[in-house]
Parts: sequence; structure tokens; C-alpha cells
Amino acid sequence: MLPPLIVRQRSHAKRHSAERGFTMALVTVALVAIIAMAALSIDIGTLYQAKDEAQRAADAAALTAARMISISGITGDPGNVSNSWQTICGGTTSPATLAAINVAQQNLISGIAATSGNISVQYGGGSAGATNTSCTGAGAAFGVNPVVSVTVTSGKLPIFFARIFRLFPNGNFSNTTASATATAEVFNSSNSGSVAASMIPVQPRCVKPLIIPNTDPTTGNPFVSTATGAISNPGISPGGVIGESFAMAADCRRGGANCEGVGINMLANPPASTGGTIHYLPALVQGTPVAVPSCPNANTFQEAIGGCDQSTVYACGTPLGAQVDLTENPINPRASSGDTGTAVQCLTHATAEGLGNGQDQLDTGTFPFQIQAGSNNPLVNDGLVSGNGIITASSSIVTLPIYDGATLPNGVHQPQVTIVGFLQVFVRELNNNNPNKGDPIVYVLNVAGCSNSAAGNSTVTGTSPVPIRLITPP
Repeated sequence: MLPPLIVRQRSHAKRHSAERGFTMALVTVALVAIIAMAALSIDIGTLYQAKDEAQRAADAAALTAARMISISGITGDPGNVSNSWQTICGGTTSPATLAAINVAQQNLISGIAATSGNISVQYGGGSAGATNTSCTGAGAAFGVNPVVSVTVTSGKLPIFFARIFRLFPNGNFSNTTASATATAEVFNSSNSGSVAASMIPVQPRCVKPLIIPNTDPTTGNPFVSTATGAISNPGISPGGVIGESFAMAADCRRGGANCEGVGINMLANPPASTGGTIHYLPALVQGTPVAVPSCPNANTFQEAIGGCDQSTVYACGTPLGAQVDLTENPINPRASSGDTGTAVQCLTHATAEGLGNGQDQLDTGTFPFQIQAGSNNPLVNDGLVSGNGIITASSSIVTLPIYDGATLPNGVHQPQVTIVGFLQVFVRELNNNNPNKGDPIVYVLNVAGCSNSAAGNSTVTGTSPVPIRLITPP
């Protein structure tokens, strides 16, 4: 019989041996859990990054295809009378589709370009969405409101830590893919009446209350056709309207108490727009403008120019498009340059009339034009961009309503006018010379026309300066 001490020592040894085995089992389970968490944190992080990269590729591709449609002039021929759609987006080998694929492949996903077979480009019109590989099958709505949808799918993505599951019974992993879809639209109401006479009129916001007649002062031609809404001179200057420069002068007598000058009969005929100057009329501002800057604003008219006019209705293609306000005189010298000059100087951050006074500038040397930040631009003051640095937005870009130029009724101080389009311009400077001191000098950036009662079709070739945007839901 063994002594009691030896029995107790053997009992302790067996217990320690069992504990060591249990500890090893715990460590093994813990290692499996740690590896699983590593797979979740690293591999899933890789998938999320790939998803973001796929989305950027799809966004860029959709915008590229939309831009190709925009500059082709398709929206000026919504009825496809000239069979121009096929040339631009008529299938998988069309320029718009190939451009979208090329841009998508330039945006790598996990370091690898998506194959052309993993990039889908489809076309459609308006709210119907994009479901056709060729825009010629997208229907009449495509010519008015083209929509492009691009789906980009990656190849098999690398999965690293999850491979450990192959070591376990029934364990498995598989490489996966990331996919993203983006949709962009092009909108231009030009000649839309020839497609759908009941279309809702264009009604933009933040339009400045300076109503201009439908006469290009550089060429003497209309900006847009009143019959079809088509742009008269599409394309880049010279030859096209984009990039033209002219002065804007109020069709009112300087120093008068209102725009009627010597009498209401002064405006019995449309304001003349020739010789490099366009003559505008003040619009009736309704409601209270918002985002009004802190610099002086003597009245609502000034505030609507310096800020954002969200309340006034400028409906395109209807006889009730807007109202002229002849009780306002934009050049009445309440300030050194009158109401328009004072408000525009505030809007553009200029310290005085003339060039080089802190306002942004437009480089028109090459197209697309580039905007250079002025020294008084808030982005420069906040240190977000350097002076003369390239920026993509500017308060010097304004939108103006174009009216049909019909004779104003005699004796009516706030007559209704028909808006037939909108002109987007860049305000370069205010005239610094008398007797035209304070008159804005502008460059044309965009033209959009409208018609809800088109008498025929119009074919537009060359550049169609219409907006594009992503409409993919967040």
C-alpha cells in the first residue's frame, strides 16, 4: 500500500494533465473565433471598398454617356426626324455606350478593371427608366428627357482570411463580386411640344428678375424658335451661341422714377437688342427671396438678384409665364450703379465696377470653359482654394428668362409675358464707363427653349448645351 502522500501527488498530476488538455481546447476555439473575426473585419472591409469603387465607376460611366447625348444635339431633335439617335447611342457599339465602358474601365475595382462583359449600358426616357441597350427603342420620351443607366460588376474579388474555413469539415468559402448601378439624365425642353403637347412647362427656381427678349444681340437671330422651342444657333462661338459676350442694359430711361420713363408708350414695342447689347425688363418679384447676402439690398428686386428667388414663377411655354414690373427702374441711381448694378456687384463679390475687383473670372480660351476663383470668393477666403484656382461653381453664373418679344400692352404697369426659354450666363464684370456704368457684361453658357404648341419639328446638329445629372437614389 502506498503512502498517503504519494497518492495525493498522483491525484494532483492527473488533475493538472486534464486542465492542460482543457486549456488547449479553449485556445483552439479562441483561435478559430479570432480568425473568423479577422475574416469578417478584413474581408468584408475589402468588399465594402470594392462596392464603393464599383459605384464610382458606374457614376462616371453614366455621366459620360449622358454628356455624349447632351453634346450630340439629340434633344434638339426629339422626334428623331434626322435618324441621329442611331449614330450616337444605337446599340452596344455606339459612341455613347463605348465611351461609358471606357470610363468605367478607367476606374479600377480592387486594382482591376471591369471587363466589357461586366458593364451594362441601357437607355430610356424620363420616369420610364432605362431598359434598352439601344436608344432607338427607348421611345419618344428619350428625345426630351434621355436617361442612361450603367451597371458595373467586378471580377472575382480576393478573399484572404476566409480561406481558413477550408481546413474544417464542411467548411467552405468562395470569391465574390461587387456590383453597382448609376443612372444619369439629360433634360432639355427644346422642341418638346412636337413630342407631347401636354408636357408640364419648365419652371426653374433661382432665376434672376431680368427678362430679356428673344433676340441674340450678336447675330440678330432669336435665341430659340417660338414655334418649336429649338435652339437657333447651337454650338460654340463663333457660329454658335455658347461663348458669345454682350452687355445687358435696362430698357428704361436713366434717372426715371420707374421703367416707363417718359410714358408707358415708350414700351409699346419690344426692347431692341442689337449691336452687342441686350435690353432687359425688370420682372415682378413675388414673395421673399432667400439666401440674400449681407451686403446692402435696398429692396426686394435687389434681394432677388443678390440671393435666390424661390417664389416667383417663371413658367416656360405659357402666356402666364411671368410679369414685367414697370414700376421698378433698375438704373434709377439709388446707388452708384442703380439697383441691378448694386445687386450684381454684391452677388459676384466685386468691390467695384470693371475687371480685377475680386470677382470670379471665366477662361474662354478652350471649351469646356473654366472658372477661376476671384480673390473675394468665399472659398479663397476660407483657404479651400487658391486665388485664380479652378472651381466648378460660381455665384457669377445666373439664369435669365427669355420672353417671346411680343408687344407690351399700352397702359398696363405689370403686364404678363410668355417665357419661351432660359439663358444661363456668366457675369464677367460691370461696365465702368458712363453712360452705361453698372451694366452687366456677360458670356453665354447655356440656352434652353420650350414650346407646348410646336408647329413642326426641328433638327439640331452640333452642341446642345443642356444639363446632365445623376439621379441614382442614395
